[in-house]
Amino acid sequence: MFESGHLALSDSAQAAYPASFETRPEFAMPQANPPVTTSTLAAFSEAWNRHDVDALMSFMTDDCVFMTAGGPDACGARHAGTEAVRKAFAGAWATLPDAQWRNGQHFVQGDFGVSQWTFTGTAADGSRVETDGVDIFTFRDGKIAVKNAFRKARPNLPAAQ
Repeated sequence: MFESGHLALSDSAQAAYPASFETRPEFAMPQANPPVTTSTLAAFSEAWNRHDVDALMSFMTDDCVFMTAGGPDACGARHAGTEAVRKAFAGAWATLPDAQWRNGQHFVQGDFGVSQWTFTGTAADGSRVETDGVDIFTFRDGKIAVKNAFRKARPNLPAAQ
């Protein structure tokens, strides 16, 4: 029997199937990847500190977007797609070969997350960078779809003597 374009179940059928297929766990569509957790973000941070671009890209969706802390646009610089993001990630180590993201704290709420860190590195002239920042993430299907980086604007510290 149809009612308003939908199949109407009899009382006995409704009693036999109390939950819809969409809400019953045995009929739920499996997610391709487990959801992102704070442990996921900690592992992502560890990959940054190892300068391991292949590991970093394994956390990202195929249509990922990375917005840098600095750049010509209001968002910094926007890199879209795996090849552009891979190149931008690797560029961070070209500028500061000893770059590290220390003291990480990670937070996840549903499809959004934040990593807070202190960025350190040595510039080509020997001056030191040490500044706090955050990454704001958007997740999809257990991966990072958007990484939006922000960091404090602080002058470089004098070179170590």
